[in-house]
Amino acid sequence: MKAIVQDRYGSVDVLRLAEVDKPVIGADEVLVRVRAASVHADVWHVVSGFPYVLRLMESGLRKPKNPIPGTDMAGIVEAVGTNVTQFKPGDEVFGESHRGMQWINGGAYAEYVSAPEDVLALKPANITFEQAASVPTSGMIALHNLQSVGLPKPGQKALVNGAGGGVGAIAVQLAKAYGANVT
Repeated sequence: MKAIVQDRYGSVDVLRLAEVDKPVIGADEVLVRVRAASVHADVWHVVSGFPYVLRLMESGLRKPKNPIPGTDMAGIVEAVGTNVTQFKPGDEVFGESHRGMQWINGGAYAEYVSAPEDVLALKPANITFEQAASVPTSGMIALHNLQSVGLPKPGQKALVNGAGGGVGAIAVQLAKAYGANVT
């Protein structure tokens, strides 16, 4: 399969298109044929290897442990592991390509990616693959931050600072969904 790979840290010049092996899924994993993957700040930090502390956080000290960048993606289920119960081949899904920290290459910039079952969700039929791929990291940050300050109650006023960015735009929609009057 084709994938964007990096053999060292650096600028976008370290990225190249290469032929790599298709991922082999484990019992709790889903093989997804990637239709769209998003770019966000976390990916850039891992590609560049900066700040340097990221390299100590499972990313890889001298070069990335996983040469394929990308975490947020959307696509079609190709195969499922023996323990997977939520998805079947042909399902349209979106989510992250790994569980836990965003400070590692997740392998989403490839034709196929393996992902744990519990980091995926069915893609709503009314959104595109591109729209779905833009949601996972920003959506989880927005939801986590709303939960950390207390989810808004119906009629409560809410101000979302930074509503023009990826996280803020989703925070506005989540607050409205909880019934808040957002300004």
